[in-house]
This record gives sequence, structure tokens and C-alpha cells, in this order.
Amino acid sequence: MVQSSDIVEAHGLKFQLMLSEAAIAQRVREMALELQRDYADKKPLLLGLLNGAFIFAADLVRQCTFPLEISFVRVSSYDGLQSSGRLTTHFGPDLDLRGRHVLLVEDIIDSGQTLHQFLPQLQSLQPASLRVAVLLVKPEALECEVPLDYVGFEIPNKFVIGYGLDYDGLGRNLPGIYQLKE
Repeated sequence: MVQSSDIVEAHGLKFQLMLSEAAIAQRVREMALELQRDYADKKPLLLGLLNGAFIFAADLVRQCTFPLEISFVRVSSYDGLQSSGRLTTHFGPDLDLRGRHVLLVEDIIDSGQTLHQFLPQLQSLQPASLRVAVLLVKPEALECEVPLDYVGFEIPNKFVIGYGLDYDGLGRNLPGIYQLKE
């Protein structure tokens, strides 16, 4: 992967800086303050969706000054190279959501389909409350309504990498978020 200050290259494609590391850090701090207001006395479980949300989730919990737990879940709709149309969920072996205040932490919402299918699965585990924090949402790409309680940034319907988001494995480690250059 080739990188300059505002342009990066991954698998032969060029990406232009969309959100700087500083802008992301500032918004994550602001979101943590919102969570402080809503969860200070609830000891929530933050549930990060792998792989993309791991950096956002880690930065978010480091900004939270109230008691919380964090765990991760992997959600997949692919079987090999083809979408199966069904979600496969991989929780940790001892994860119990019953009666817990759960905050699902997601990196990006494109169509909303994954979240639309996954939230009922989480609700069936009987959490006391279930909310969603997402770093990026593409309003133009949404195909279904999904509840988004805490939103970092609304962005155009462009392919993005960086800050946990990848293009065929590359770009997750970039500190900013970059959009595909046209």
C-alpha cells in the first residue's frame, strides 16, 4: 500500500482523504460524552462488530469514563464468495445479554441490511436495552430503516477505507478515512 498525506493507494486504486485522524478523534470524544450521559449508571456492554469496528470500538471505550464491558461479535452473510442471504453470528462462548444494557458498535452502515437482520437476533437474547453507535452512515445507500442512536458522521455513498475499514484486506490501519478517488 502506497501512502502520501492526502492520497493512498490500495490494490492499484487511489483513495482521497475524507476524514482526518483529528476529526475522527474529536467526534469519538463527543460520542463518548453522549454515552456518558446515557449510560453512566448502567454498566453497559459494548458489543463491537468485527472486523471493521475494532478500532472505533477501542478508541470509543478509551474515551468512556464510566464502568462498562466490551466484547465482540462476528457477523457474516457469505459462504465462500457468494452471499448466502443468511447471517451467521459468532459470539464469545460465555456472552449473556439477558437483562444487560447493550450498545452495538458498528463501523459503517451502507444498505442497513446486516443490521436489519442482526438486531432481531440480539433482541431475542433479551437485553434490558439495545442501542446502536455507528461511526459512518451513508444515508443515500440505506435500503431499510435501522435505528441509529449515536452517529459519528454522515458521508456520501462512496467506497471508503481506513480506521478499520478495508479494501480486500488493505487500509484498516490508516488513521484517517479515505474515499475512492474518481
